[in-house]
Amino acid sequence: MNELTTISIKAIKGIGEETAQALEDMHIHSVHDLLEHFPYRYEDYELKDLAEAKHDEKVTVEGKVHSVPSLTYYGKKRSRLTFRLLVNRYLITVTCFNRPYYKSKLEIDQTVTVTGKWDQHRQTINLQELQFSPFVKNQTIEPVYSVKGSLTVKGMRKFVSLALKNYGSSIQDMLPASIRSRYKLVTREEAVRSIHLPRDHEDLKQARRRFVYEEFLLFQLKMQALRKREREETPGMKQVFDSTELVNFTNLLPFPLTNAQKRVVNEITHDMKSPYRMNRLLQGDVGSGKTVVAAVALYATVLAGHQGALMVPTEILAEQHAESLTAMLEKVGISVGLLTGSVKGKARRELLQRVKDGDVHVLVGTHALIQDEVIYNSLGLVITDEQHRFGVGQRRVLREKGESPDVLFMTATPIPRTLAITVFGEMDVSIIDEMPAGRKAIETYWVKHDMLERILHFVEKEIHDGRQAYVICPLIEESDKLDVQNAIDVHATLTHYFNGKASVGLMHGRLSPDEKEEVMKQFSVNDVQILVSTTVVEVGVNVPNATVMVIYDAERFGLSQLHQLRGRVGRGDAQSYCILLADPKSEVGKERMTIMTETNDGFVLSERDLELRGPGDFFGRKQSGMPEFKVADMVHDYRALEVAREDAAKLVNSDSFWTEDQFALLRIQLEATGVLTGEKFD
Repeated sequence: MNELTTISIKAIKGIGEETAQALEDMHIHSVHDLLEHFPYRYEDYELKDLAEAKHDEKVTVEGKVHSVPSLTYYGKKRSRLTFRLLVNRYLITVTCFNRPYYKSKLEIDQTVTVTGKWDQHRQTINLQELQFSPFVKNQTIEPVYSVKGSLTVKGMRKFVSLALKNYGSSIQDMLPASIRSRYKLVTREEAVRSIHLPRDHEDLKQARRRFVYEEFLLFQLKMQALRKREREETPGMKQVFDSTELVNFTNLLPFPLTNAQKRVVNEITHDMKSPYRMNRLLQGDVGSGKTVVAAVALYATVLAGHQGALMVPTEILAEQHAESLTAMLEKVGISVGLLTGSVKGKARRELLQRVKDGDVHVLVGTHALIQDEVIYNSLGLVITDEQHRFGVGQRRVLREKGESPDVLFMTATPIPRTLAITVFGEMDVSIIDEMPAGRKAIETYWVKHDMLERILHFVEKEIHDGRQAYVICPLIEESDKLDVQNAIDVHATLTHYFNGKASVGLMHGRLSPDEKEEVMKQFSVNDVQILVSTTVVEVGVNVPNATVMVIYDAERFGLSQLHQLRGRVGRGDAQSYCILLADPKSEVGKERMTIMTETNDGFVLSERDLELRGPGDFFGRKQSGMPEFKVADMVHDYRALEVAREDAAKLVNSDSFWTEDQFALLRIQLEATGVLTGEKFD
């Protein structure tokens, strides 16, 4: 379609300087741009049965005029005309603004066709279009375009129609006939015509099928080409070790590995033995045993004569990981070091020297691991826990501390497969989808705020039995805009309620890192029994003695975030509970609460969360790496996404893709992204 990129929009009849400028303000400079400006919705003029019409839906109905039109003037040249219309068994009111001339044209018992917004409560249609005749089915689907300034939807329809008439035959097809035939896809020219001017719903469906596959294939070609380039341009570290020793190590653990853990360990160690650098994402629900998998991988790199590094977001988490890794690895003579901002002076200098000499086999720490003063003897494996908490730059600096070490990213945030293969498409993905045997499921309850007194009694009973509790709030301070509980007020209330019975701590994002660490340490050693917090406590805190998680205004959180918060309890032997305090007004809010009480499976929840929230909001903020598609929808079209990924991987790794003429236009599209030359792409 590159020929059309050189033809100015001024070549379209009716587009002068002023209109051309308005179009250029919308980034439409050429005929190609105009034809790629797809409708964002369609007007469907099929007759609607009012019994099935939804409130505020746009409808087209046919009926008989049942009353003499009433005309009222107000303001300067402004008018309102109303009349009654009998539509089958419904007698409704039609309201029309600023069209007084309709009064003389409407007659009792005249059959008319009305299109407008249906107000179900008032049984009224706010008129948009009126046909003084029975319904005529011409082209029933009309495109609606986004427009700006002086441009109109009607004008855009005319310009697109002329562009298709004059230049449609010049549209090139980047998909070879072999791919189109395999999936029975229409040509690009047919798809462009049908997306703008569909003859019927089937026509539109086929156009959409074509563009969904094309958009996904182009994106996945970028991801697979990036993966191929990185593998080939970055020589890996082929790590040689005896797998029998790894099996012996796992036999020393106090519990057997689950089948999922065994599968993931095999995937990781296979990567480490290959000549390519590992670039793998390890997903595992809260409590699924990712740390044990990390320990096996770290042991493997030490057996191969190298060092391992584990970077985590907080000091407390670093201390917890160092403690658990030491307990597992010291049995086989592996030394584990801990490096955080708190390690200072002589102790720090001695630790850094031991790391440089290779006496420390595994170094655990915060971003302190990537400081210039840290020099590794031979870094073979880099593991980043909760990798989304670190910037790309921080992760890269740690990776560059060695000679192309293998890289493993770990996350306890279950990411739906659809997003994993899109956002992390250049990585291999391993999933621990099985929980260790004997782990007690957390009991989850949804209660209304008027039951707060009963909940506090329950928390008091758990504390009396020697347990601890989290209380999570959405906000730090009171807000005029949102009627939700805030951490400072809740802390004051609970301090008063539990006076003399329990110590209540407070943690939120405005505390300094040192203050947060201090509060968490007090909670970890049970000096604080109840921790009131915002979501800063969400990831990576391990207090096995905490058995109750109370979440105020739970409807304000997404499912994945609620699941992460719930995962802060249930880490010890005692039965744990999650209590959702919520009075949701929307159906989506009610559905979230119900889903939370029905399943503890983070992957099931993540899929449902994606359906409810959409991909853009899944990570809690607009994900910068999230691709924007014109037609495709990652949630509803996930099967097409998986097919496109498989096809892209086969193409990129085949000789024919890089040499045959049938793939020439796809190669041009790929080259334009900058992936092949190492440039950054969005």
